Amino acid sequence: MPEPRPLVPVLVGPTAVGKTAVAATLAEFEPVTVISADARQVYRRLDIGTAKPTPDILARVPHLGLDLVDPGERYSAGQFAHDAARWLAEVQRAGRLPVVVGGTGFYVRALAEGLFREPPLDQGRRELLRQWTEGLPSVDLARWAGRLDRRFAGGGRQRAARGVEVALLTGRPLSWWQREARETGVMRPWYIHLTLPRDALHRRIAERVRRMLDAGMVAEVRGLLASGVAAGAPGLDGVGYREVVAMLQGKLSEAELPQAIVVATRRYAKRQETWLRHQLRSQPSAVSSQREDVWVLDATRSPAVLADEIFERWRGVKQMADG
Repeated sequence: MPEPRPLVPVLVGPTAVGKTAVAATLAEFEPVTVISADARQVYRRLDIGTAKPTPDILARVPHLGLDLVDPGERYSAGQFAHDAARWLAEVQRAGRLPVVVGGTGFYVRALAEGLFREPPLDQGRRELLRQWTEGLPSVDLARWAGRLDRRFAGGGRQRAARGVEVALLTGRPLSWWQREARETGVMRPWYIHLTLPRDALHRRIAERVRRMLDAGMVAEVRGLLASGVAAGAPGLDGVGYREVVAMLQGKLSEAELPQAIVVATRRYAKRQETWLRHQLRSQPSAVSSQREDVWVLDATRSPAVLADEIFERWRGVKQMADG
């Protein structure tokens, strides 16, 4: 018989809700290794705009899933699931508690629920299609993805291009493959969903954007472009980076930049919350039929208070799952 999948805490929530600080504080209760499930933090040299953990946090709490590829490379949910399964096993062998932390829902779902079994794709046609999609403006690419898959929920050029590729080369939309051809994940998730009232989250987003710009986010992007990274590189397709690139290209004024990033980040946070509400409530439970494996937690309190509550609840959940 195959060994049972391990039960793993998964800390989710919208950007700027405070996931990193809470995860770092959990390490005060038990030896923790964080597995980052963030599609932007995988990129090297993209530090400020992706809100990677500070050097102080990284010195205290090991993190996996950071700085994996260069900004010009693509890194998929499938690659993440493959890598994270290995990290998960290594962390457990070391006698530490793995905690998955992130706001990229597709990464979390790939690890918890498995990926779809994709049929072989003709590489020649795939390359031709890649050249075509790279020449499309972002709005047109998203429109094509939406036409080919009515369940396409947006999320940037890389996700839109993937949706177009799968639909055209397999004859079925990506959402169908994700629903009908899914394999078993490598862990059972216990979700801690951090939430904030909208006004409080918006204040945190505005403050984070201010800190990023003060820390040199524009210089970070300018240096990447000067080193040869293309303006349309996958790593620069994220919220915040797109707006800085637009400003450096003269499409946005310096005065308009902060608010443009704030607005884009708010929209991204809203998409994250919508995804989490729908996906975490609609999937079968890893612990019980009552969806007790999803704990919605008010994040207005300090990371220390939240971490204390999470650890106490985790001990009970783990005992029930092992019992």
